[in-house]
Amino acid sequence: MALVIAIDDPRASDVRALFTAHLDFARSLSPPEHVHTLEVEGLLEPAVTFFSARRDGQVVGVGALKHIDDAHAELKSMHVEVGARRLGVGRALVAHLVAAARRRGYGRVSTETGTMGGFAPARALYAGAGFVPCQPFGDYTVNPYSCA
Repeated sequence: MALVIAIDDPRASDVRALFTAHLDFARSLSPPEHVHTLEVEGLLEPAVTFFSARRDGQVVGVGALKHIDDAHAELKSMHVEVGARRLGVGRALVAHLVAAARRRGYGRVSTETGTMGGFAPARALYAGAGFVPCQPFGDYTVNPYSCA
């Protein structure tokens, strides 16, 4: 069955389970002060739109789009279920989020991820989607654990 990407509720039990795996992954690799993943409450803020990717009704990926300012949005909280990796779910989510940002009139879309080896697939995904390294934006800082 086709992949369906749509706005979802991060409090839904199946979504929350995958999102918890995302938080656990980030926390396992990054010092606490450099885990920039939003908690569920942060995903419910008006500036954030949360999406899930489902195949046959099962959540296989999540991601969010966060308003920074009228011209700039950020991809947040991207995570793909382990069994669905390397099947195009991440690429489809990134493409969907960037398209949503463009429809909303954002001229710039950025993302931040970790520099550790465990984040290499995320960095490759973003590079493959056309993202290029940039200076820290928003509340991010120059540090050895983050790349924007």
